Amino acid sequence: MTDLAWIDTALTSARPQALGALLRYFRDLDAAEEAFQNACLRALKSWPQNGPPRDPVAWLILVGRNAGLDQVRRQARQQPLPPEAEVSDLDDAEDALAERLDGAHYRDDILRLLFICCHPDLPATQQIGLALRIVSGLSVRQIARAFLVGEAAMEQRITRAKARIAKADVAFETPGPVERSERLAAVAAMVYLIFNEGYSAGGEAAAERAPLCAEAIRLGRLLLRLFQAEPEIMGLTALMLLQHARAAARFDAGGQIILMDDQDRSLWNPAMIAEGLALIDKALRHRRPGPYQVQAAIAALHARAARPADTDWAQIDALYATLEVLQPSPVVTLNRAVAVYKVRGPEAALAMVEPLAGRLSGYFHFHGLKGALLRDLGRAAEAREAFARAIALAHTPAEAAHIRQHLDGLGGAA
Repeated sequence: MTDLAWIDTALTSARPQALGALLRYFRDLDAAEEAFQNACLRALKSWPQNGPPRDPVAWLILVGRNAGLDQVRRQARQQPLPPEAEVSDLDDAEDALAERLDGAHYRDDILRLLFICCHPDLPATQQIGLALRIVSGLSVRQIARAFLVGEAAMEQRITRAKARIAKADVAFETPGPVERSERLAAVAAMVYLIFNEGYSAGGEAAAERAPLCAEAIRLGRLLLRLFQAEPEIMGLTALMLLQHARAAARFDAGGQIILMDDQDRSLWNPAMIAEGLALIDKALRHRRPGPYQVQAAIAALHARAARPADTDWAQIDALYATLEVLQPSPVVTLNRAVAVYKVRGPEAALAMVEPLAGRLSGYFHFHGLKGALLRDLGRAAEAREAFARAIALAHTPAEAAHIRQHLDGLGGAA
């Protein structure tokens, strides 16, 4: 067989569960990762000749565990791993192992793996890098490229994260219901951080970081398989799908930002939108609202509008008001001000925005929105000052260029 793409797909799909189980066996992240890599090497040698096993995950766990134990035996100068012919025919052992991998065990293994990657002792940048390396299996080069840093710097970041994990008192036992809920919230936050690392990029970085959005969505779907009745995980996955569905329309050919009202909606991905809408509708039927569900509901209202004029801004305002209660934040209030502007005009929106100045003085979007509201109110000098401050705070050339267009539109010296 010359086309081995199916093996790569199978290994990627099996990685979280197999690596999670191996982590439970060896209680050491490096040992589990090395065991999984050895199992993958065996798979690349065996599967093209013998075909895929009945249960690839069980096969990888069994071979990885044997490889890890063999490493211990070698250090003790004992017997090596059995010959290839013996480990390639693992049907009986594989079936027995697969029977023991019930839903709860599977869920706890993957949740443990994800939770270790987003350990609270780690900074967010290390959490994301470690999760992309360990759970997603991206190479250090791929992760470094996405974060626009050198490969050596990213390798050092991941190594430091592993060292901190090794020193931390990490529990490997199955978590109880309360701890499981807390871990799930931490995992969801980490997945959304990965998504935003890709989604917030603009210009040349957008293409480099786009795979981060796709990987975060894959992890969201993985969590959905583990927690099929959890509405916040439905909301998280729906939110990412609905936002990423607009990717092709968010920037022009030169990498400049295109606001939603100006986007070509025919470029929005209908399959992603349909999946996201189905998920948020299902989540809301549980009547247990959470921040991800509310944000997804807002994104759904945008997605359902065939034209900008069809957007239900009054409902978006109401949803942001709910989000202010669930997750109070000046950024949430700032976003709500956009809806208020659409419903009640720039004066009402500016009244909401101005009290946020103390907490958002260093936030690009605060000054950009304030400048737009002042411009619409005819206060050009103040608008020019706000736009100039926004440009100074821009994180990307695309953000700066977008504000520069508004500033140039005011006329006069900038």
